[in-house]
Amino acid sequence: MSIRVIRPGLLTTIQDLGRYGLQQFGVIVSGAMDPLALRISNLLVGNAPSEAALEITLSGPALLFERDALIAITGGDLSAVFDGQSVPLWRPILVRQGCVLEFRSPRRGCRAYLSVAGGFDVPLVMNSHSTYLRAQLGGFNGRPLQAGDVVNFRSASESATQQLRKLSERLSERPFVATDWFAGLDLAEYADDPTIRVMSGGQYDWFNKESREALVSEPFRITKQSDRMGYRLTGPTLQIIQPRELISEAVTMGTVQVPPEGQPIILMADRPTTGGYAKIAQVATVDLPVLAQLKPGAQIRFLSISVEEAQELYRSREAMIRRLECGIAQMNL
Repeated sequence: MSIRVIRPGLLTTIQDLGRYGLQQFGVIVSGAMDPLALRISNLLVGNAPSEAALEITLSGPALLFERDALIAITGGDLSAVFDGQSVPLWRPILVRQGCVLEFRSPRRGCRAYLSVAGGFDVPLVMNSHSTYLRAQLGGFNGRPLQAGDVVNFRSASESATQQLRKLSERLSERPFVATDWFAGLDLAEYADDPTIRVMSGGQYDWFNKESREALVSEPFRITKQSDRMGYRLTGPTLQIIQPRELISEAVTMGTVQVPPEGQPIILMADRPTTGGYAKIAQVATVDLPVLAQLKPGAQIRFLSISVEEAQELYRSREAMIRRLECGIAQMNL
């Protein structure tokens, strides 16, 4: 069972939830930029939520399915089509052998996630399938997919097999058939010009009053010098009260660092393990998927919240995902 890459798109890589437990050795986490979309796409096809999926950025690939497959596409809407027919998102889809999936121009967001029942059959590297491009590590030979690549996938789970049988009864001569129900879009809360919730960073008090106020009162824009490692922002200049040196310390996804020139950087999935710039803020975990779907040029604002508020938002989101998982399981009975 496999997918053949006809056209690779701008950047299509295999990602899971990341390579944890090795940062003390300088090994970065990597993983999906939008972990929520990846988790839900896997749940929709009967996989464990941490299973590897394709992360498709902006200009998507053309993929030939060499066997019938149960798939789900979540995240950004990149105008997916099967043989010219528009493909619905956030639901299980049975694809007929020999059909070609293509992605056209982005309608909303910039990253889509394609999961296949059984998961992609690529090696575990340091307990993860994620691709880290700078080190040519993990995923499919440590690189983006290229034309001619054949990516195998494993056998579907029992629940996915049941869904396959149900959808097969409706397939007829069509290239694909999807369930009437969908799930998960309401959890994502994607927005074009969002307000991103943040907590005070480790060196928040180093910044002068004007900078602290500007952080939550003025807009910032994501520049073209942004990638999976981090989003460079342009906006009001953020300045510390007096020059100080910081010993490099741990950073994580969503850490907002401020280099000496005063324009912040939000660290993302391919962030380093440590950073030496002053940290003015930390993005709440629940808003990382929103950030992941923003293109260069997008405007964002920051809203200050407490750690306790961020924790409650996280608990609420996780409870909703658990309810979603139970609901999907019921649909597959």
